[in-house]
Amino acid sequence: MRELIFLSFVIGAGTGGELCVSRAMKSIGEVHDFRPGALLGFVSRAARVGWIWIGIALMTVAFFSLLALLSMENVSFVVPVTALSYAAGAVGATVFLR
Repeated sequence: MRELIFLSFVIGAGTGGELCVSRAMKSIGEVHDFRPGALLGFVSRAARVGWIWIGIALMTVAFFSLLALLSMENVSFVVPVTALSYAAGAVGATVFLR
């Protein structure tokens, strides 16, 4: 039962984090100037977007859930099952990002 909970966290939080960061980056825009000052300004703008922080928090939960899951199960089980996050990402992008 614990394995199923951690697997849900890995897939759900990981996918949710990627979707939140993607949404934030769409609102910030692309990097066009790669000079250090311009990059610092871009990072500063990104740090002020709440979706970035939500995404980082969700991806942190997913990472530590993956570590916990790997301490309980074999890699040969965990890695293929976490591939479900690709399907969840496609569905989430369609619904959340349009």
